[in-house]
Amino acid sequence: MKLSILDQAPISANQTPQEALLQSMKLAQAGERFGYTRYWIAEHHDLAGLACPAPEVMLGYIGAQTKTIRIGSGAVLLPHYKPYKVAELHNMLATLFPNRIDIGIGRAPGGSAEATNALSDNFLQQVWKMPELIDMLLHFIHNDFPDDHEFANLKAAPIPITPPVPWLLGTSKKSAILAAEKGLAYTFGLFMSDNDGEEIVKRYIHTFTPRNEGDKPQVIVTVSAICAETKEKAEEIALSSYIWGKQRERGEGEGVPSISDAMEYLENEKLHDGFGKMKQKVIIGNPKEVKDKLLELQETYQTDEIMIVTITHSHEDRLKSYELIAKEMGLTTRI
Repeated sequence: MKLSILDQAPISANQTPQEALLQSMKLAQAGERFGYTRYWIAEHHDLAGLACPAPEVMLGYIGAQTKTIRIGSGAVLLPHYKPYKVAELHNMLATLFPNRIDIGIGRAPGGSAEATNALSDNFLQQVWKMPELIDMLLHFIHNDFPDDHEFANLKAAPIPITPPVPWLLGTSKKSAILAAEKGLAYTFGLFMSDNDGEEIVKRYIHTFTPRNEGDKPQVIVTVSAICAETKEKAEEIALSSYIWGKQRERGEGEGVPSISDAMEYLENEKLHDGFGKMKQKVIIGNPKEVKDKLLELQETYQTDEIMIVTITHSHEDRLKSYELIAKEMGLTTRI
């Protein structure tokens, strides 16, 4: 089974955004060494504690600091942008870093209503036009508009030898159906969905329509996971992520709190029950426990790739979590 990394570029308490982005680059480098297949970075806008509104900028930086790991957006939020510009950006990246670029496509706003209005006009109308936007993007990527189309002679230059690979990201049956209709690879965000993921992925696989001869359905399932030498240590580390989520819901805090601050907040606010529920949704444990859960998900979703998002206060704890999982899963370490 292949493993990959989704990075939301979290900012820890008392950390600068620059430090957080540098740690994202180091995570991509570590993921490459540990044997992860791909590294994707997410797009968010004016959300406290998240440092990356522009994946394409970070990918240029990260691509220059790595050699083999696939890199991509997870996701570029297409309703905000013209497909032509998205194609140009990712063709540029694919020219600089051949056969390494993915375009993860999403339709969420990625921020507040104010941020959405500042970014784009008529966002909801653009969401409704998502199938059309995807068609345009695919034509620009593959340079295959019909001869009578107004853009038939327009190129999203530079044209790379190997085009970037598009993936549709989603958490619902609607996104799965759209991915299947367009013949796209599909990433299901299990870590942020309460829907019946197994049924959604089955729907995608069974209704997949190839865009080109030989195309087959491809599925990545994205999960939250935190691994440490012991389950107790992993749960302690995970507390920072849980409390950060609660603080964001309440409009408090500016970054992922330290373990000690998270423990204090947990006691003061009496949030133990919520932490128990969170532990049922997130894979938390020692290497063997995490491996067993990942293999169980692989069997359930019939996928050969799982993408992992890990939020911790300590950069070292985050790297260690990915390293322990890679070793337990038998990934091939790269020098």
